[in-house]
Amino acid sequence: MADATGQKPAYELLGLKANEYQDICERMGREPNYVELAVFSLMWSEHCGYKHSRPLLSKLPTEGEGILQGPGENAGVIDIGDGLAIAMKIESHNHPSAIEPFEGAATGIGGIVRDIFAMGARPIANLDPLHFGSLDKPRQRYLLDGVVEGIAAYGNCMGIPTVAGEIHFEDAYEGNCLINVMCVGMVRQDRILKARATGPGNLVVLIGSTTGRDGIGGASILASAEFDETAEEKRPTVQVGNPFMEKKLLEACL
Repeated sequence: MADATGQKPAYELLGLKANEYQDICERMGREPNYVELAVFSLMWSEHCGYKHSRPLLSKLPTEGEGILQGPGENAGVIDIGDGLAIAMKIESHNHPSAIEPFEGAATGIGGIVRDIFAMGARPIANLDPLHFGSLDKPRQRYLLDGVVEGIAAYGNCMGIPTVAGEIHFEDAYEGNCLINVMCVGMVRQDRILKARATGPGNLVVLIGSTTGRDGIGGASILASAEFDETAEEKRPTVQVGNPFMEKKLLEACL
């Protein structure tokens, strides 16, 4: 709903619904400032919070004898014996890829590679299950070519091979292609890292690529967006990857 000036409210521009904004105000006991609202929009987005898919994902098994790390960290970790473990993560970059296929898919690779080395594991392989509409439509061919090129380019720059994948074509995916990418890494079990630091005196260091026109939103705001005739206007909000910077970041962290 627009205000008297015709402007959409900030929460709507950030991908939140009116009832979600009301929920935020009730939780905080006040209206959030813009930075707080932006953080809520990221964490409650489909990309980070799995608004629609969480009920389905919760049906999957997450515990077992060989599982060293289940949900709650950057990636899952499985015991493979001899003191070694495999870390793995899969994520989707559907909406960014539908608007800008090369960068949308490339930054999908960048995100999961980050999640793997954040666990202390060295990435050793990428995988890519992809779903598009029928290839007899020019735009679907454009999306396919851009996505494949983006995945290959980012992985090659980081020296991580794409070892497997699958591809599926069906008209149902014409409006929203499914771009899933996965990374697998190896780590010694005594070197697994967690994403929590406890106790006073810890230093926080922010490192990585420069902030682009996507701001702090990245893929998160796009993930919850509904596509219409203004979809093309959202292209500047798609992240632009920097695999060479991430390669340095990977080696520095490990």
